[in-house]
Amino acid sequence: MAFGRLGEQREPMAEMNIIPLVDVMLVLLVVFIVTAPVITHSVNVKLPTADASPQDERPDSLTISLDAAGQLYLADEPVRATRLESRLEQAMSENPELVVYLRADESTPYGRVAETMAKARQAGVERLGFVSRPE
Repeated sequence: MAFGRLGEQREPMAEMNIIPLVDVMLVLLVVFIVTAPVITHSVNVKLPTADASPQDERPDSLTISLDAAGQLYLADEPVRATRLESRLEQAMSENPELVVYLRADESTPYGRVAETMAKARQAGVERLGFVSRPE
């Protein structure tokens, strides 16, 4: 707030000084511009292995497997991709607390894994886990 006289008035002049606010905003802008490239860099990750201890599959679980050729298996039985969703819907209707595990070969394209995950989601699977081999 600035105080001063305007002519013969003896009242304080009430003006907001926004220069410090602009300075702070410009400093924040520069900080974000400098840190943005650091945050968005990609990280090379090898997905098929994990250093977590392997967990036993629960009795109320179902395993979907994808081999290197892209063939789908549901509970170790071959299944077509078109039938996967209906089979999962049937299993979910029998047991709504069902946990589905997805096992994929490391040479399986990620797009195929994503399609399988989407089909499981459309079938109503809410609990989906990935199985990996320990390092």
